[in-house]
Amino acid sequence: MAEAHIAAGESDAAIARMHLLLELQRNAHIKEGPPSYEKRIERLDRMIGLLVDYQEEICKTISADFGHRSPDQSLFADVADSIGCLKHTKKHLRAWMKPSKRKVEPALLALFGAKNEVRYQPKGVVGVIVPWNFPVNLAFNPLAGVIGAGNRAIVKPSEYTPKTSELIERMIRTAFDEDEIAVVQGGPEVGEAFSKLAFDHLVFTGATPIGRHVMRAASENLVPLTLELGGKSPVIVSDSADVELTANRVMFGKTLNAGQICLSPDYVMLPENKKQDFVAGATKAVHTMYKTLKDNPDYTSVVNLRHYERLQGYLEDAKSKGAEVVEINPANEDFSQQPYHKIPPTLVLNPSDDMKIMQDEIFGPLLPVKTVKDTDEAIDYVNHHDRPLGLYYFGNDNEEKEKILAKTTSGGVTVNDVVFHVSQQDMPFGGVGPSGMGSYHGHEGFLEFSHAKAIYSQIGKDLLARLRPPYTEKNRKLIEGQVSR
Repeated sequence: MAEAHIAAGESDAAIARMHLLLELQRNAHIKEGPPSYEKRIERLDRMIGLLVDYQEEICKTISADFGHRSPDQSLFADVADSIGCLKHTKKHLRAWMKPSKRKVEPALLALFGAKNEVRYQPKGVVGVIVPWNFPVNLAFNPLAGVIGAGNRAIVKPSEYTPKTSELIERMIRTAFDEDEIAVVQGGPEVGEAFSKLAFDHLVFTGATPIGRHVMRAASENLVPLTLELGGKSPVIVSDSADVELTANRVMFGKTLNAGQICLSPDYVMLPENKKQDFVAGATKAVHTMYKTLKDNPDYTSVVNLRHYERLQGYLEDAKSKGAEVVEINPANEDFSQQPYHKIPPTLVLNPSDDMKIMQDEIFGPLLPVKTVKDTDEAIDYVNHHDRPLGLYYFGNDNEEKEKILAKTTSGGVTVNDVVFHVSQQDMPFGGVGPSGMGSYHGHEGFLEFSHAKAIYSQIGKDLLARLRPPYTEKNRKLIEGQVSR
């Protein structure tokens, strides 16, 4: 009871601090106005410096939160990728900040000197809610666009990675004043209150059900949202695909961060005649990457007991409903006794739609493998389910590929691989429908966190006087002349 009281007191303090931070940052934004190009570059450089200076501690701390997480994967996915995003923003920022010239209508006004332009103005204060699976990447990647666009930010990291959250707060505090970027911590109560703040924009990365709550909370203040959610990202394997290459790439994506990625391949659809070859290829791929799993530093554990038990529940449910479960365990290790929550990569063959593993986003190293008679059946299956964050096509049939791209809708697509469209800094990243809204990365991220202000400059000569009352036959003919096919 005392612990609950303390927790509640800590939450109240965090919520009070959030309101003060929002007021502090908004007042600073109003007082100082849009930061210069030079100031934005300097802030981006400070973030890059933090990631470089703290790289080793970041990898160790994330691993401590997970029980074990591959330090090499943390280095490239959380540190290097974030630096890449920040550097891309730096490289292109001057061009992005330039006003965009637009055509003047009617053209006669342009001849006399009327002008149209769009200026990209910072929105103000942006809230960033960060998930646990890539706790550094998914803080710093959105911040590249947020800060590049000239905003200030308040970051709420996940309570499921408390050590990393503390590290992020310490890092930011050493390099930024609280009126530039600040960090607040806390559990669900703090997260709910954070979603209700009157930000000028709010970014949430996480599960679709939580995204609905965030959207509902943000609607109270009509806060514009970027929601990067998830869903069940399908892999469609063509009859023309190289099955061994497909299995290598799919299993790398599935075992990366132990499948705890919003873009992780969630299920595979392939022709019946490819199934056994895919199982053999997937088994070989895992054996090649991981000679052992239990104490292998390259293989990441499931983040906590709750998620471990959830994934085990999916397997028990699938077995009870007739699925064939193939555990890929290269050294035949016993996972019943272990200090972490590791689960071997596991294929679930012949899944049915009444299984929980085919209903929920998996977020773990489990992979259903479903057979289809042709591409049309695969397309139909995708289209009768929620639109996914990612879709993956493997094959060498260009006509078939174009058909899938045209007839399915997803946040993004990787062809002949998985996940990697997210690492392309010059392309937008985001979802559609239940997998999210809005996008960031690259130019689209800058635009997402900017207000596009339309500015029309009128000429001194009053050429439009004839559009004002009193209306005469001459006025009408002028207007009627504009009504045509």
